[in-house]
This record gives sequence, C-alpha cells and structure tokens, in this order.
Amino acid sequence: MSGEKLQLRNEFISDIKGIIETAKINAIRSVDFQRVIMYWKMGERIVVEEQQGKTRAEYGSYLLQNLAKQLEPEYGSGFSYRQLAFCRQFYYTFPIVNALRSQFNWYQYRLLIQIDNIDKREYYEQEALHNVWTGRQLERQINSGLYERLLLSNDKESVLAVARRERIPENPSEIIKDPMVLEFLGLERKTAYYEKNLESALIDNLQQFLLELGNGFSFVARQRRILLEDDEFSIDLVCYNRLLRCFVLFDIKTKKITHKDIGQLQMYVNYYDREEKLPDENPTIGILLCAAKNNTLVKYSLPEDNKTILASQYQLYLPTENQLLTELQRELKNFEEKNHENEEYKTTV
Repeated sequence: MSGEKLQLRNEFISDIKGIIETAKINAIRSVDFQRVIMYWKMGERIVVEEQQGKTRAEYGSYLLQNLAKQLEPEYGSGFSYRQLAFCRQFYYTFPIVNALRSQFNWYQYRLLIQIDNIDKREYYEQEALHNVWTGRQLERQINSGLYERLLLSNDKESVLAVARRERIPENPSEIIKDPMVLEFLGLERKTAYYEKNLESALIDNLQQFLLELGNGFSFVARQRRILLEDDEFSIDLVCYNRLLRCFVLFDIKTKKITHKDIGQLQMYVNYYDREEKLPDENPTIGILLCAAKNNTLVKYSLPEDNKTILASQYQLYLPTENQLLTELQRELKNFEEKNHENEEYKTTV
C-alpha cells in the first residue's frame, strides 16, 4: 500500500473513531441531564405535596423521611433523605425547568444550590459554563474562594459582567487573583521552598495552574532566556492572555519581595514590550508570584498610574472560611477608611 493510500486510510479510521467517541460523550451527557430533570421533577412534586401540610416544617421533614424509606430500598442511596432534600432545594433554587443547562450534571447543580448568595451562585454558574469546568473543577474553585478573591480587587458588578461575557476585562486586576491558591501542587507543609522546585511543580501541574490563573491564559515558555549584552537573565514563566491581548510574565519568589524584585520584573516587562509585543497587542503584564509582600512597598515602588506590574501572594493550601471572611473584612475596612479620608479632604478644601 502506497504512503498516500495509507494516510487516507488512517484518516478514515481516525474519523470513524471520532464519531464513536463523540456519540459516547453525547450519550453520557444525555443520561446525566435526564438525571438532572428527574431530580428537578421530584423536587417540584415534593414541594407541591409539602405545601399542602398545615405545619410545613414538621410535615416537610416527615414527608421526606417517609419517602426515603419507600424509595431507598428499591432504588438505592440516590434517593436518601439527604438527596431528596437536595431535590426540594433544587426546585426552589431553579424553579424554571427550561432554564436548566444541559451542560451541567447533577453533581454540578448540587454544588450550585448549596450557595446561598445569588450573585455568587450566578458567577460560578457562568464561569463553569464558559470554561467547561468539570464538577471537580467547580468544587475546587468554590472551595478556594475564587469569587471572594476577585471581589477583593473589583466591585461585584464588574466581576459578574466579566463572567456573563457582557464586557471584556480592561485591567489585569479584574482577572488576576490575589492571593493565588496552589493547593493542587500537593507540596508538603514546609517553612520554605526553593524557587526552582515551586516552578517545576507549577509546570508539572500546568493545567491546574492555568485554571487557577483564570480566563484566557495559555502557556508560552518557562525560563525564557534574555541576553542583554554580556548579562543573562531568565524569566520564570511566560503566558499569554487572549482576553487582555498581552503577554503575562511571572517571576516566582519564595520569600517576601523587595523593591529590587519589582525593578527586575519591570525590566522584563520593558524588554517584552520593546522586543516581543506586536503593535496591535496591549502592554505586557508582569506578576510577582510571592510568598509574602508589603503592599505599601509595592505601592511606592511603582508609579501611581501603574497597570502592568502586580504582586500576587500565593497560598499552598486552601484558605479556610474564616481566612476568607477576615480578608474581606480587612479590605472593607480599608475601603471605608479611604472614603472617609476623601470626604475629610473635600470638607477641608
């Protein structure tokens, strides 16, 4: 058989395999969505029956317990009291069946209905839809406080508008998270790590790292070599963001950053702007991924109109709910103090 015929045969076989795999995926999705519809209809029927009871709370609990006793022996744990309670909550949270998304399975919907805040739930729903997150990826983003971390540097409407695709992010702070949570690296709890070890771990878990970075990121290079006359430098990681339409350079520091670190990253950014950036692309962004930072030092090491150099502190372990709440309260207090200072200034003037 000639090389040309062999190639055509291989392409034919590849096409047939592609058809089979696509059909399998669609079949699984169809079954998963039918399960979603089943649970929604059960939730609807439970609510209708429950609302006939005079003492709704007591009657509702009795109704679910009795129903679980009837269903679980015959149909299994998927119809336990807890699962039936989720069905009821599912109907209350998503009362319009035609609004359910066929891309989501029951596991994803179960994660969403446990989010009480409507804006927060909509954000995760939109992000899961547009980024094709699996259930595990959605769970990880919820547990890492993605929504709260973005709110630390943006207002709620901006975060939701970007998630809904109503606007394209104009500022790096709209999609760059601070802190970044890198628990997926699986690193042991140690007081310090070498930068090369952290960088290698990020590359080994590149897919998860890009997921943590957020929308529009793609990997370009690691240890990008720069030669300036006789001096040689290496940029730890180079990415590109198609939403911001610019290169994003990462300099990894496993210690508290200094003004010298900021200056070095600024040099990398300047080099990329002058040597790599195309005329129609936006200015390069530099991110210091650091173990600790002094926000005041960062502020005064950069010009007031800075939009290209950011410092993002990383965490190797998932934050607790208390940590997220404390951080949000701290940011809210800073915001209120800043507004108060502005009002006092206007009054004196």
